[in-house]
Amino acid sequence: MALARLHWSTPVGERRTVELDRVEAVPVPVETLLAGAGFAVVDAPTTSAGGRYTVERMRSLPDTVGVGMWALVCGLNPSLVAADAGYGYAGPTNRFWPVAEACGLVTLPRDPLRALLVDGVGMTDLVKRATPAAGELTRDEYRAGAARVEALVSWLRPGAVVFVGLAGWRAAVDPKAGPGWQPDPFGSRPAYLMPSTSGLNAATSRAQLEAHLRAAVSSPPPSLA
Repeated sequence: MALARLHWSTPVGERRTVELDRVEAVPVPVETLLAGAGFAVVDAPTTSAGGRYTVERMRSLPDTVGVGMWALVCGLNPSLVAADAGYGYAGPTNRFWPVAEACGLVTLPRDPLRALLVDGVGMTDLVKRATPAAGELTRDEYRAGAARVEALVSWLRPGAVVFVGLAGWRAAVDPKAGPGWQPDPFGSRPAYLMPSTSGLNAATSRAQLEAHLRAAVSSPPPSLA
C-alpha cells in the first residue's frame, strides 16, 4: 500500500526514488511489486539485497492488495479513463461498482482503498498497460500478466480470486474456459471467472453480472484438497 500511495501522489511520467530494504524476505521479485504499483524501473541496485530504485510513474493503476484479503478482484487492464481517475472500472458505462455494491462485495463504490482496508477486497489487473479498449492487448501480455498475478496470489493467499473478463483467462490459462468456478486453482487459491462488466459487453446483462458476482461471493469455492 505504500507503493500504491506513492503512485497516487506522483504525476504521470515523473520519477521517484524508492528505498527497498530486506527484499530477500519478499517471495516475489521487486520489479514485480513495482510493476503492480504502476511504476517502470529506470534504475535498479546491483545487489539483490535491496537498495534504491529509480522508478517512473506510468499511466496505469496501482494494485491495492495486502494480507488477509478474503477476495482479490482481477480485471483485464485499466482503461485510460480508469488510469486517469485513479481507480478501476471508472468508465461511466462500466457496471462493476454498482454490481459489487449490490452483491455486498464492497460497502462503498469507487473506493479501492476502502475496499481493501474495510471490506477485505483487493484489486489488481492482468495487464497494467492502460488502453482505450481491452481488445488492444496481446496474448503475450496476458500470459506475462497472469504469471505476475499468480506470484502475487501465491504470496498473499486471498480467499479466492475473481477474474472479471473472460478474454484474459482464456488467453493466458484455458482457451475453453467458461464462467464460474474454475476446476484448477490459481496460485493455489480458488478462481472464479465472470464476464466483463464493461458497457461494451452488451451481451451480458446487469442481472447476469450480479448473479455471477453473488456466486463468487456467497457460494463455497471448490475444495483445494
